[in-house]
Amino acid sequence: MPERGQTTEEHRIPRAAEPPGPAALRRTGALVTLVLGGLTAVPPLSMDMYLPALPEVTDALHAPAATIQLTLTACLLGMALGQLVVGPMSDKWGRRRPLLIGLLVYILATAICAFAPTAELLIGFRLLQGLAGAAGIVIARAIVRDLYDGVEMARFFSTLMLISGVAPVVAPLIGGQVLRFTDWRGIFVVLTGVGIALTLLVWRRLPETLAPEKRHSGGTLEALRTMKSLLADRVFTGYMIAGGFAFAALFAYISASPFVIQEIYGASPQTFSLLFGVNSVGLIAAGQLNGKVLVGRVSLNKVLASGLTAITVAATALLLMTSGVFGDVGLFPVAAGLFVLMSAMGLAMPNTQSLALTRTPHAAGSASALLGTTSFLIGAIASPLVGIAGEDTAVPMAVVQLVCAVAAIACFVGLCRPWQQRPTEEADH
Repeated sequence: MPERGQTTEEHRIPRAAEPPGPAALRRTGALVTLVLGGLTAVPPLSMDMYLPALPEVTDALHAPAATIQLTLTACLLGMALGQLVVGPMSDKWGRRRPLLIGLLVYILATAICAFAPTAELLIGFRLLQGLAGAAGIVIARAIVRDLYDGVEMARFFSTLMLISGVAPVVAPLIGGQVLRFTDWRGIFVVLTGVGIALTLLVWRRLPETLAPEKRHSGGTLEALRTMKSLLADRVFTGYMIAGGFAFAALFAYISASPFVIQEIYGASPQTFSLLFGVNSVGLIAAGQLNGKVLVGRVSLNKVLASGLTAITVAATALLLMTSGVFGDVGLFPVAAGLFVLMSAMGLAMPNTQSLALTRTPHAAGSASALLGTTSFLIGAIASPLVGIAGEDTAVPMAVVQLVCAVAAIACFVGLCRPWQQRPTEEADH
């Protein structure tokens, strides 16, 4: 049992990785929380700071919008594939070493993006940036699984959503302000600085959370066997795919919104950044409602079902508005629909991860890799589809979001079958 005055976070951190004493444990526990938040903030920083600059990049590199949107897809695809490699590596060698290597490569790739002379070269190094950035995503989730179980894990994921959720709020705002003083290349210079700062923090302050006796000694074949056994778990696979489709609906918004809000509705980059920030605040607020109020009082499956339902309703409303069923509705109603959709993500995404990872205490790295890879692959497929009809209509964005939302509900109902699960099953796997 934890000593009087210790938090659950402190109690869960392995003592072998910590200086002795409750005070040191408290300091390290809080710092680990902040570092994990920083690692999970790398993807939204890498993508969202860049969003206000997409129209400018289109002009500067003399490339069509669909080609420039591939710079987002490439980064997303890299983050998907990288997790398949880094996840099993972290189960074999521990969390710190693969994480530091990934961060160093991320710094190099981001710096090169700042000087890319062509769209093709930018796409290539955005792919490398995503491959390296995958280390932060997958290892942060694996560390959470090292330290927490069940309801506690769901609460901690909601805390991470608060910390990492600040990134989508401030990233477009920072990107918009950077564009006032320099061009789009300056955004990648800022991201390079963020990568350097986070690498130094991890190097000096993040303890190893996977004890040597819990590591897997096998190679690639064992990693593949582990992933195969995880995929054989129907319920785990259901949560994994449902979370992937929910993420794809979110990423359809991320990749399409700069063109929808700025090109179709005529908003400035600063107005777009403000609206994007407001939507991110909704996601954070819903995540905190999930972690601080609902978790422990309401079944995680019920909260997840509510989130997926809200996403579907919002996507339906957006399709009706953008297709002209209600006439020319203007920016405000569309922004309201996007706000509801984004906020509902705060109820859906933490709980798909928590419910899936509670089933995999023996292979947190590989499970985290599968969760992340699925989400990013589905998102990478959905991203180009939002621009398939050109830059003058938002209908493809709404169609992609609705299809993804319906698919997520179908996977949740058809594979997870929450009504068949025991009431205590969420917390005791």
